[in-house]
Amino acid sequence: MTLPSTAGTDLGELTVTRVFNAPREQVFKAFIEPEQLSRFWSPVGTSLPVDRITIDARPGGAFETVMVADADGTEYPMSATYLDVVEPEKIAFTVNATGLVSTMTFSDVDGRTELVVHQTNVSAQFRTPEAVAGLNSSFDRLTELLAQSA
Repeated sequence: MTLPSTAGTDLGELTVTRVFNAPREQVFKAFIEPEQLSRFWSPVGTSLPVDRITIDARPGGAFETVMVADADGTEYPMSATYLDVVEPEKIAFTVNATGLVSTMTFSDVDGRTELVVHQTNVSAQFRTPEAVAGLNSSFDRLTELLAQSA
C-alpha cells in the first residue's frame, strides 16, 4: 500500500496490492460478474445486493452499485464508467460523481494472481487508514470466495 503526499491539494493517489491464490482469469471474472461481485465488493458491515449491480464491462459501459449498511440500511449508490477492459489483464473505470479513476491490473505470479489497484483523484477521506482497511476487508472477502470456488 502506498499513501503519497497530498500537500497542497485535497486529491491524491492510492495504490493497494494483493496476491490471490487463484488463476488470473478467475480473479478477473469476480470483478465483472454481478453474482460474484455482490459477495465481496463492500467493506465488512455492508452488503451489495446482486439486484443492485449493473455491469457492462466494455469501454464506455456502466458500472453501478448500491452498497447497503447492515446496521441501518443506509444506501450508498455509486455510478462509474468503464474506461478500459482487457480480459483478463486490466479494468479501469472513473467514478462519475467524483472523477476518481481506478485502474486494476491482474498479473500471473507463480500460479497465483497479483492485483494492483491504483487510484487517482482520490479525496482525502478515501485515503485514510480506515478507508484502506475497508478496501482490504473487501479483498479478504474475495480471498474467501476464491477459496470456496477452488
